[in-house]
Amino acid sequence: MTTSSHAPHVQQDTPRMPSAVPLFWPMALAAEAFKQSQQLVDKNLRFLEEEARLHDLHHPRMATRNTERIKLRTLTLREYGRADGGIPTLVVAPYAGHTSVIADYYPGQSLVETLLSNGVAHVLLTDWHSATEDMKDLEIDNYLADLCVVIDDIGGLVNLVGLCQGGWISAMMAARFPDKVARLVLAGSPIDAGAGDGPLKQMVDRTPLSFYEDLVRAGAGLMRGSFMLQGWKNMHPDEHYFTEHVDLFQHIDDPVYVAKRETFAAWYETPVDLPGRWYLQAIRNIFKDNLLARGKYQALGRVLDLKDISCPLYLLAGERDDITTPEQVLNAARLVGTPPAQITQRVVPGGHIGLFMGGRTLADVWPQIARWLVAP
Repeated sequence: MTTSSHAPHVQQDTPRMPSAVPLFWPMALAAEAFKQSQQLVDKNLRFLEEEARLHDLHHPRMATRNTERIKLRTLTLREYGRADGGIPTLVVAPYAGHTSVIADYYPGQSLVETLLSNGVAHVLLTDWHSATEDMKDLEIDNYLADLCVVIDDIGGLVNLVGLCQGGWISAMMAARFPDKVARLVLAGSPIDAGAGDGPLKQMVDRTPLSFYEDLVRAGAGLMRGSFMLQGWKNMHPDEHYFTEHVDLFQHIDDPVYVAKRETFAAWYETPVDLPGRWYLQAIRNIFKDNLLARGKYQALGRVLDLKDISCPLYLLAGERDDITTPEQVLNAARLVGTPPAQITQRVVPGGHIGLFMGGRTLADVWPQIARWLVAP
C-alpha cells in the first residue's frame, strides 16, 4: 500500500462563533448588546439634537400664502383669498403671549385654510406684534382704535371671528360699533370671565393684583411672554416637563411626527411680549372685576353694553377647556341683544388650543362655521 508523503490540503474557513455551544453564549449576547447599545446611542444623539432644535427660538411662519395689507404699530394685517369675495371675514387672533400663527398653523391644520376651503372667499388675520419697550404704556383702547382702522380699510363691514382673548376684543368692537359687524364668532372667548370655577379663574381670583404689577415691573414695563410661557407650562407640568420629551424620544425616527413637533415648538416656544398697561387693564377690568359682562367697561369714550350686539352670533366652547371654561363663553348668549333664534351654541370635545388648531375640530366644526358665515 502506497502512501503519500504530503498531507491532503484542507480548506480553512473564517472562524465563526459557535453560538449553539453554551460556552460561547455570553460572547454572543455581549456582541448583540453592543449592537443594540450603539443603536441606542445613535437614537439618543438624534433625540438630543432635535431637543436643541425645538428649543432654539425661531420665528414661526404662517402656513397659507398671504399678503401684508397694512402694517400698524400693534399688528400686521394679513390678507388671504379674493378681495371681491363678499363681506370680509376678519380673524382676531389671541393676543395672550403667543403669535397669531395659531390661526394659520400648518398645511392641512389651519383655521384660515379651513375657512377658505369652505366658502369664505376673503379672510384677513390680525398678526399681533410683540410689544417693544416704547409700547409699554399702550392701552386696550389703542388696540381697539387700530382694529377700527383695519375694519375701515377693508370696507367698514366685517364678519368677526374672535379666538380666545381676541374674542373679548371682538365683542368690544361689536358692542362699540355694531354697524361694523355683520356676524360674530366667539371661540374659547372669556366674555363672562366671572363664571365657573376653572383653574385660570381660581388663579386670577386668589392672586393679588400686586403680583401681576411686580411681573410687569420685572419686565421693564412689559409683560414678558417668557413669564407667561413658564406659567402655562406649570399648569400642566407632567405634560411639558416629562410626557412631551418621552413622546419625542419614542417617535424620533418618524419624520412626519418630528416635523409637526418642530412646527408646534416654533409657535409655542416663541412667546410675544405684551404692553404692561394693556396687560394690567385686562387682568383687573376683564378677569378680576368682570366689567365687560357687567356692562361697566368703558372703551373709546363709551360704556359698553353687550346688549348693543344684535348680529347673528356663534359661540364655540371646549368641553375640557381649562383656560376658558364653557360657561365663560356660552353665558354671552344671555348678555347680548342678539335674538335667541340667531344664536348658535356648540360645545366640542377637547381643550383650549384644540378649538383653533385641533384636527377633529377643524374637520368637523369650522367648515360648518364657514358656511354659517357666508349664509344669506
